[in-house]
Amino acid sequence: MRYFDLTIILLYLLGITWFGWRFRAGQKSLKDYFLGGRTAPWWAIALSIVSAETSTLTIIGTPALSFQGNLGFLQIVFGYLLARLVISFLFLPHYFRGDLFTAYELMRRRFGERIRKLTASTFLVTRALAEGVRVFAISIVISIVLGTGEIVSIALIVALTVLYTFEGGMTAVIWTDVVQMCLYIAGAALSLFVILNEIPGGWPHVASVAEAAGKFQLFDFSFAFTSAYFAKTYTFWAGIAGGCFLTTASHGTDQLMVQRLLSARNQADSRKALLASWVVIFIQFSMFLMIGIILFVYYGDANVAPPKPADRIYPQFIWSRMPVGAAGLIIAAILAAAMANISAALNSLATTTVVDFIRPGARTARSEAHYLKLARVATIVWAAVLLGIGILARKWGSVLEAGLAIASIPFGGLL
Repeated sequence: MRYFDLTIILLYLLGITWFGWRFRAGQKSLKDYFLGGRTAPWWAIALSIVSAETSTLTIIGTPALSFQGNLGFLQIVFGYLLARLVISFLFLPHYFRGDLFTAYELMRRRFGERIRKLTASTFLVTRALAEGVRVFAISIVISIVLGTGEIVSIALIVALTVLYTFEGGMTAVIWTDVVQMCLYIAGAALSLFVILNEIPGGWPHVASVAEAAGKFQLFDFSFAFTSAYFAKTYTFWAGIAGGCFLTTASHGTDQLMVQRLLSARNQADSRKALLASWVVIFIQFSMFLMIGIILFVYYGDANVAPPKPADRIYPQFIWSRMPVGAAGLIIAAILAAAMANISAALNSLATTTVVDFIRPGARTARSEAHYLKLARVATIVWAAVLLGIGILARKWGSVLEAGLAIASIPFGGLL
């Protein structure tokens, strides 16, 4: 165990928790706690959207996809762009009519209270399940680094994240997202540089081997009404359709994302944040897919069996092969992604619980301070729920595909 790397990781965990904790003084109302007072700039919200959208599943799951396949997964990102255009011009005008906290308040306005409760309940259940998978994903990394059991690893990361989310609300979530997003993009860039330096021949050799293995294949424009075609995992037309519908639903109806859009100063800033986030997500997916391809060449040249399951390939390489100091920074970047996503989930789950269930059910008028207290209680309760689901999620297969599968179940109906 390398103590310098562990020191870097520990300093990060304590530092980001302290940074988020500093925002506790500004939480005077539900608007402050749930929407950050609508004071965040559009670029910060854009980075926060990406943090909530990708997280640890991207960091450890995406390299595994290209390690085993090619760049085909990137086709779905073009569907993400189409969805963002749909949301920007069809959904946002409705969300910025009135003072909304959740997507489901709009459902009440258009379809009544019963539909609001149904859609909000669906969000609570499926978001908790999907985030539970993400909580488990980070335990893979922590258990590799610290040698702890998965349960201890899950408990550690949830406890630290809930500390600043409990006090700082959405303001803490957005600004810690910004810091953590910059950190794990920098970590990915550092990984690319270090792994390439580990391979004799560098990039020319990687490009030659990867090209021969078909690793750079990106687009598959084929289409046929056959079972063989629909058995393919990734094609361009499936990526456009699936990515568009998935993202229109997730970013247009899921409170985790809608809450960020509602936190913008106005509709124009919300639109800029959403569209700018696509540029970042495209770069990010490309970087992590390239890491998987380079690791494919690395293990092939070394004639060494890669770790199994494939989700362990990238974190295992970081901890076993990265230089001292670099490994600590990259592991901290992976933890950053996890904490960003957990904090986003906790805040959105608490928001929906209070705004769509507790407050409408109150028989007498209560103060903002009362609901602010309940919001913090709800944050703690949902942290315990995510911890439990994370423990149960250990046998659900690929963490990336499990997370996407769970999240996609209700989206058709919500959309």
